[in-house]
Amino acid sequence: MARYSIGVIGAGRVGAVLAAALRAAGHQVVAVAARSAASRTRVETLLPGTVVATPREVARCCELLLLSVTDDELAGVVDELVASGSIRSGQIVVHTSGRHGTSVLAPAAARGAAVLAMHPAMTFTGTDIDLARLSGCVFGLTGDESVCVIAEQLVADLGGEVAWVSEHQRTLYHAALAHGANHLVTLVTQAMDLLRAAGVPDPAATLRPLLTAALDNALNYGDAALTGPVVRGDRSTVAAHLDALEDAPVTTLDSYLTMARAAAEHAVDDGRLDPRRAREIVELLDQAVWDATAAAMTRFPADRGGR
Repeated sequence: MARYSIGVIGAGRVGAVLAAALRAAGHQVVAVAARSAASRTRVETLLPGTVVATPREVARCCELLLLSVTDDELAGVVDELVASGSIRSGQIVVHTSGRHGTSVLAPAAARGAAVLAMHPAMTFTGTDIDLARLSGCVFGLTGDESVCVIAEQLVADLGGEVAWVSEHQRTLYHAALAHGANHLVTLVTQAMDLLRAAGVPDPAATLRPLLTAALDNALNYGDAALTGPVVRGDRSTVAAHLDALEDAPVTTLDSYLTMARAAAEHAVDDGRLDPRRAREIVELLDQAVWDATAAAMTRFPADRGGR
């Protein structure tokens, strides 16, 4: 199997961990560009002895260039490296963005580089804890046939699984992951805050078995895993929830209303909730929206002074 000299631009949580895993698999990480103090610490911890250099220097000294910068920075980094002559024909350029496919790497491809999008469907801490989590992690890959063998070898070296995603579906793929993972964190955090307000001493311990079971059931059974008052059509319980949430943060109430409405729609679609009962619950949710809006307008009345 081929082993590459690898340069990394962006030693954030993802880049440093993937580089460490690739080094453990036998690749040589020759240089890393790390701007922040946190990134330099990650290099010292996960990639000890690796040279820290400028992005141009990193790109010029490696066979495989791993770009692990933010989505908004990626195009500019590629343009700058190409304009400076730092990317050459025959080089392999890989980015880890979930949103972007390979079109963002078109300037590098025009210089003769092989290009690949390789996004791990995983959340990262930027520590060695993440290395074990790569085992079985799915990598969303986008690239043409010329990089298939390279891409699948890299994923195998990382202990992952392959999922090919077309260029035009890349953003939808990433939206699905962000909605599922990032918004899950927000929902769980809100639920823990509500439990604290209810006097529960250890919200995490209370939620862990429930959420673990709910997540497993959802992944295995989809909508059939839905439970709770909305699915049962318990209008009075939903009304009581809304009363209890009256003094909750606005964002928490908004989340409850949005997710309760979605749960009702899903339950109707799979035949578990009578449409009439669903309409009654949705009317409650709509009234709560109006009440919250009216309360906000009372707290923050429109400025009538013309300013």
